[in-house]
Amino acid sequence: MENIIEDIKSKAGFIIDMDGVIYHGNTLLPGVTKFLQWLEESGKSYLFLTNASQRTPKELHEKLKRLGINIGEEHFYTSALATAGFLSSQNPKGSAYVIGDAGLINALYSIGYTTNNVNPDYVVVGDTSSYNFEKIELAVNLVIRGARLIGTNPDISGPVETGISPSVKALIAPIELHRGKKHISLASLIRL
Repeated sequence: MENIIEDIKSKAGFIIDMDGVIYHGNTLLPGVTKFLQWLEESGKSYLFLTNASQRTPKELHEKLKRLGINIGEEHFYTSALATAGFLSSQNPKGSAYVIGDAGLINALYSIGYTTNNVNPDYVVVGDTSSYNFEKIELAVNLVIRGARLIGTNPDISGPVETGISPSVKALIAPIELHRGKKHISLASLIRL
């Protein structure tokens, strides 16, 4: 055990998951404050990653601040940002029909993408509670007409305070089933 602790202490930086690791819903998990204090005092580099695409880094900063931890926005990286980076590398200044929340929409706008519900380059699905039949029906038809289908993450579900919530793989399934093709997920493209 002592060797493991020394090995951890010798690391220059840390990539840290958020949901279920740092907090669960609106509850900070035990030991987090002490760990983050050690990171800061030791001068360690760190980055919080989340598969969730709903929030921007600013919103994540504000959430942790409400939970008693003040960490700069530069310490957060989301699946929305990864998706935006991927789309920018594939088709700079393209367009997308988005089924998702502010974090995803903001990430796409930041790379110069526009929203388009007529003839987009991509249909992009992220975590959202505003999922409905009309959006899925439109997404299916856009994909049939040639838009490429992109999911922000391959998770079927994610932790919430009340249990679990459907995530992108569950939300995107009706579009995939209708078209008979799988979506592109960043987790299958990016290797850490």
